[in-house]
Amino acid sequence: MRILLTGRTGQVGSALERTLAPLGDVVSLDRAGLDLFDLKSIGKAIEKEKPEVIVNAAAYTAVDRAETEREAAFAVNAAAVGVLAEAAKKLDALLVHFSTDYVFDGNKPAPYLESDAPNPLNVYGQSKLEGERAVTASGCRHLIFRTSWVYGPRGRNFLLSILAAAREKPELRVVDDQRGAPTSSQAIARAVAFVLSNLSSGKVPGGVYHLSAAGQTTWHGFAREILERKGLEVPLVPISSAEFAAAARRPRNSMLDNANISGTFGITLPDWREDLAAVLSAIH
Repeated sequence: MRILLTGRTGQVGSALERTLAPLGDVVSLDRAGLDLFDLKSIGKAIEKEKPEVIVNAAAYTAVDRAETEREAAFAVNAAAVGVLAEAAKKLDALLVHFSTDYVFDGNKPAPYLESDAPNPLNVYGQSKLEGERAVTASGCRHLIFRTSWVYGPRGRNFLLSILAAAREKPELRVVDDQRGAPTSSQAIARAVAFVLSNLSSGKVPGGVYHLSAAGQTTWHGFAREILERKGLEVPLVPISSAEFAAAARRPRNSMLDNANISGTFGITLPDWREDLAAVLSAIH
């Protein structure tokens, strides 16, 4: 199997580079190898490599900055994704793409199903939703994985921000009225590799799938678990979203229902605490 992976230096891309390696010939590209801002170069790169599978782990993920950089967010998360999808369609390649819980507004009291109507609250969520729609509209074979609260041992994420802040600040104030499932990049990469390993047997029904860790917590609960496991005794104060006053609005409920991916592929991610322990052990 010939696989083209974008975003190899990101937190999900770097994990995928490892888990995809046993599946075949993997061509891993960073921004220098494939700049998603340069739409004209995308089709040429895909045509040159002629992959059977395209795994797009590249994305614009600066949620708050996207509020003032709308054009950049839509360029990478929507326009470039559309070009990737068209290229995949031309080659009859499978496109694997990642989306987010932020396509929802968080008003539903229960976990979100794939069939629930999206209503993003911020520019980042809007751009990711447009990316989903571009993939679907292209008619290419595709798998879209919506995940939530992604973190890992590298990149920019909540886990690393909390660890850094705990060593620099006398007190941490963390939002306690948003709920979700922290999902490690490693767990996502393992699940995607498992799905793609079934390609040869033809067991890859396309579409949108929710893929997040089991269990749930708040950002404050996530921070508390991080500090306790690292033995960091820093005062942790719960605050509201209004008190935090981020540039971008976040959904109060980011829970995703994972029954579809479990029933289709037999995949159930571990409880978020279990993966957190594994990720922390990889951080020195």
